[in-house]
Amino acid sequence: MNRWLPHPFLSLLLAFIWVLLANSLSPGQIALGVLLGWLIPLFTSRFWPERTIIHHPLTLLGFVLIVCGDILIANVQVAWLIIRGPRHIRPAFVVVPLDLRSEIGISLLANTISLTPGTVSSWLSPDRRFLVVQGLDVPDPEALVAVIKRRYETPLRKVFESC
Repeated sequence: MNRWLPHPFLSLLLAFIWVLLANSLSPGQIALGVLLGWLIPLFTSRFWPERTIIHHPLTLLGFVLIVCGDILIANVQVAWLIIRGPRHIRPAFVVVPLDLRSEIGISLLANTISLTPGTVSSWLSPDRRFLVVQGLDVPDPEALVAVIKRRYETPLRKVFESC
């Protein structure tokens, strides 16, 4: 089963996303979504560094909702910073110590940070213990680290490392 369906959750997610993007529940679009959801993980499975096990799916759903909300709020905040002008912007690089150890968890954390307007993941230490994040407006670097760890890293640890 694992050989023909290496990542079942990803397959379902890809099929669902395809149907959403196609904006159609026609049998053809559903079939194409299922086909893509099956083929993409099948042909990319050898590139995955480890088998991904989702220990708490509801936590993952909550994480996705939090990230979507944070993206919306950050868009407004960045727009306001732009309107106010460059003298109000306090950019900074912040070092975030990582408790995450799974590669998929670290990758999702770095991508989540980069997806949120106003922050970008800049560098991951070779030992994967620290992530350097560049923030557009960082009045308190420790507060940014605390928010990243509480809102993003903690749920990802629960989902992928069964903490």
